[in-house]
Amino acid sequence: MSKRHLYLLAFSIIAIACAAIFYKWSVLKFPLQPDAQVQVWTVQAHVEYQPRAAANAVTLQIPRFTPGFAVLDERFIARGYSKLESTHAEGREVQWANRRVVGEQDLYYRATIVRSQDHDTLALDFDPVIPSPPELEEPYVTAADSLLVQVREGSINNVTYARELLRRLGEATPSEEVALLSERYGADESDRAYFAVQLLARRSIPARVIHGLRLTDEPREGEDRLQPWLMVHDGLAWTIIDPRTFAEGLPPDLFLWSSSDRRVLQMESETAQAALMFTVSRNLADAMAIAERRLEVQDANLVRYSLLSLPLQAQETYRVLLMVPIGAFIMLLLRNLVGVKTYGTFMPVLIALAFRETALVAGVTLFVLVVGFGLLVRFYLERLRLLLVPRLTAILILVVLLMAAVSVLSNRLGLEVGLSVALFPMVIMAMTIERMSVAWDERGAGTAIREGVGTLVVAALAYLVMSWQPLEHLVFVYPEVLLVLFAFALLLGRYSGYRLNELFRFRALAREPDPIVPPPSPGDATETASSGKA
Repeated sequence: MSKRHLYLLAFSIIAIACAAIFYKWSVLKFPLQPDAQVQVWTVQAHVEYQPRAAANAVTLQIPRFTPGFAVLDERFIARGYSKLESTHAEGREVQWANRRVVGEQDLYYRATIVRSQDHDTLALDFDPVIPSPPELEEPYVTAADSLLVQVREGSINNVTYARELLRRLGEATPSEEVALLSERYGADESDRAYFAVQLLARRSIPARVIHGLRLTDEPREGEDRLQPWLMVHDGLAWTIIDPRTFAEGLPPDLFLWSSSDRRVLQMESETAQAALMFTVSRNLADAMAIAERRLEVQDANLVRYSLLSLPLQAQETYRVLLMVPIGAFIMLLLRNLVGVKTYGTFMPVLIALAFRETALVAGVTLFVLVVGFGLLVRFYLERLRLLLVPRLTAILILVVLLMAAVSVLSNRLGLEVGLSVALFPMVIMAMTIERMSVAWDERGAGTAIREGVGTLVVAALAYLVMSWQPLEHLVFVYPEVLLVLFAFALLLGRYSGYRLNELFRFRALAREPDPIVPPPSPGDATETASSGKA
């Protein structure tokens, strides 16, 4: 296989992995840090009314289409009331009903909200239905027609017509027509927006009122009110207009509460004036938990087919297992580029996993103690001329007994570190002792000790990297990182140059000047030619 094919494969894998990581970070909002936090808003709608009759029904419009935000959790609090949720083409509503109510009534709807990348307003593409024009009597009909004629002179299309109408209705010093009509529609923002829809219907312009709350990034807690926005159809698409500033478009900090043309709060029985109050509070929450909850709400399949769907015990296991390739890659760098000698290829990684239970200093101490004692036993068993398998079995038995003795002694001394020594991989320890003793016999004590020290150094470095919490979180949340390591392993698989320790070994040759070979003399050339003829 050519190097070009290998490079193409490796860089393709890196590109795919980086694209997946960027998608999960930018779109799915998976955090890069384990302690990252995101802004979360809690919005509460409070309905308060004093009933005049025993039987009462309350209908409240609740969020359904929320561009730029996602509703993570909902709570309905209404003691003694039945609850019926329903979804219609323009939104969603909840109806509370109770046949016997006495005294002041309080009903609550609470939602937990977080920002979302989905800011698409296509869900608000309703059919352009023209509502029924209002039935006005004189002198209101003359004032309305006069106002609409004035508005027409200052506009060129449906959108500018609606903006000019809103401007005239909201003037601080209104005209005579607006002052007269204000007696009919009232001075409230919501009433003025609904009346603007009725006036636009007299000119066959489709319009509707939507309501929302402004959720800023600044800490805020207290009562707030729904603000109306006007949607006007220009013949091709809907345009959203702010009745206060007359700006077009949906603000990025607007949480759309109701997109229905129905009133946000409806009382279906004779009651006193009902009050609808909103409370908005902002706080911080764990970014990872919020990302999981957001995925469950938006697309549950993204969670079902990921590590996040596993039980918590299995997730903790994979948090450790996914760090094994990290340790193996560190082993690859130290062996192929630096030239560190170790016992086996992945034995230092397994020892590093054991260090996670004992910590680094205690783990190195126990490693030296157990291996040193095992070597003494191994040299003694060598004189008995035992076969390989019985010898390994005997060493394993003694290693287990030694670890048990260390645990008992640590318990008596009140040292918790010694209690975790039993979690050491006993077979790995036994194989380390056997391989070190063989290297001692075949290549001398110096080589055996150097390889043992190299194993400890690699295991210590792998432990420090594998136990780093930000990296553990990153690999678990973005397992595509391992594909990047896989690609680099492929690239390093063709490396056959000098290792770092070899540059130090042969540095003396680089210092010595190259020997100067004198050019051959003419006599030598003649003698060489004569000998060639002979």
